[in-house]
This record gives sequence, C-alpha cells and structure tokens, in this order.
Amino acid sequence: MKLLIIGASGSGTTTLGKALSKATDFTHLDVDDYYWKVTNPPFQLKEEMAVRTKNLQVEFEKHENVIVSGSLVSWGTYWQTAFDLVVFVTLDKEIRLQRLKQREVERYGDKLQTDAIIQERSQAFLAWATRYDDFKFTGRSIKIHRDWLNSLSCEIVEIDSEVALEKNMSHVLQFFKPHY
Repeated sequence: MKLLIIGASGSGTTTLGKALSKATDFTHLDVDDYYWKVTNPPFQLKEEMAVRTKNLQVEFEKHENVIVSGSLVSWGTYWQTAFDLVVFVTLDKEIRLQRLKQREVERYGDKLQTDAIIQERSQAFLAWATRYDDFKFTGRSIKIHRDWLNSLSCEIVEIDSEVALEKNMSHVLQFFKPHY
C-alpha cells in the first residue's frame, strides 16, 4: 500500500506519518528530507528538482508499503498515480501558525534572537505559511492542494488535525486493511 499525507505546513502531516509508520511498520518518507539539502541549521538550501524527485522515487519504489508525508504537487505527474490512498490534513490557521512559531523556536533557539539570517528566513517562512489559506496565492496553498487532489484517481480521506492524533490514526488505519 502506498499512502500520501498532504496538508499545510504545520498541520501535522509528518507527525501523522511517523505515528502511522510506527503502528504499521510501513516505511515513512518525509518530502522535506528530499526537498532540502542537509545543512546546519536545516532548511537553508533546496535540492535541485530532478535530484530530489529521483531520490524520493528510488526510495519510494523500494518499499511495498510506504507512507509519504508532504506536498508533491509540483514534483511531476508520476506522483498523481503513485498512491492507493491520500490523506488530506486540515487545521485551523491560527492553531497551525502557533505550531509553526513554536517549531521555529524549538528548531533555532537563541539564534532566532541573535542571528539576522535565521531571523529573516524564519520570518519569510512564517509569512509564506500564512498565505496557505489565501485562494489568490499561487504558491503552496489550499486551492493548489484541492485542485491537485481533484486530479487524483485514488481514494482521498480528509481529516482535521485538531482532532486527537490517536483518533485520526484510528480513522486512517481503517483504510489500511488488509495491508498490515
């Protein structure tokens, strides 16, 4: 079984992916691990599109049962037919932005106060994430996600990340049988 979990940044796609992987022994692949080059601090340099797509596809195809978390909307047509199930995770914008701000603090610590480059990149990231719910935004947005989801032929399940993780997992796991 091939599962994709997609949603806004901060909605809990990675958290759900990791939890489902642990519960099922499916391999979990996070799109961010392919999108970004490894740097310290993280998320500073993007990998070239051809390289990231190839690397993810190679790893994806190694596994019969795999969970991918993250947006693949702009990664080519291969991904439109690669999945058996897609979980679309939604979350209230204010809660999502609170999560992202907290994650930035946890990720960068004091550097958010002392490092001008980290501050600038964090502020730019949060400004970008704020626009997800703007239907006129041409970047990663709920409109882009919904349009892409409408192009898929597999089953799509929508969940609200404000619901407890265990409850959402239970709901999604209903679609896994008999795969685990």
